[in-house]
Amino acid sequence: MEREQLAFVAFDILCLDGQDLRALPLIERKAKLWHLVKPAKGIIQYSDHVEGGGAAFFEAVEKMGLEDMVSKRRESPYRSGKLDFWVKTKCWEIGDFELLGIKREPGKPAAAIVARNGCYAGTAAVTLSQRMRERLWQRVQLAKAAKPHRPVPTAVAGADVEWVRPGITGQVKFLRGEHKLRHASLQNFRRK
Repeated sequence: MEREQLAFVAFDILCLDGQDLRALPLIERKAKLWHLVKPAKGIIQYSDHVEGGGAAFFEAVEKMGLEDMVSKRRESPYRSGKLDFWVKTKCWEIGDFELLGIKREPGKPAAAIVARNGCYAGTAAVTLSQRMRERLWQRVQLAKAAKPHRPVPTAVAGADVEWVRPGITGQVKFLRGEHKLRHASLQNFRRK
């Protein structure tokens, strides 16, 4: 088995030699970071920045198959929490997945348990319109099964899951970049 070389890619620095840098503008913090890690070719690397051209940059990020990009204001100090100093723009994919079951827990959104290429892929929030949701519940009732038709993790296979027989395909929107679904939502479904 071939090992992968991992690298730590640094994009900001908050403290250096005991000095708190959070009040400095981002562009100054990045300059300090560059001087600390240059030439940035080893296990610790420097994440360069691109100024302007956000739409064209995002298009390139999508073409490269990356998960997202982060945009920050160059003059902004570092502040924790959700603020308008920075924005994460995610890349999404939409694909077909085999519906294994529906998990409905009181007080939580319903989740579709899905597989792709015969393997468990994760769960997707059911974000259908009321009419489509009712159609899905009817299909699930008609296709009920005693157990999943594909292997699923034990943590997923609880008593609150309604398993279905093969034959329902769900169209799922999900965050690109992982083997298991992240931030996924069921957009539509159909019978095979």
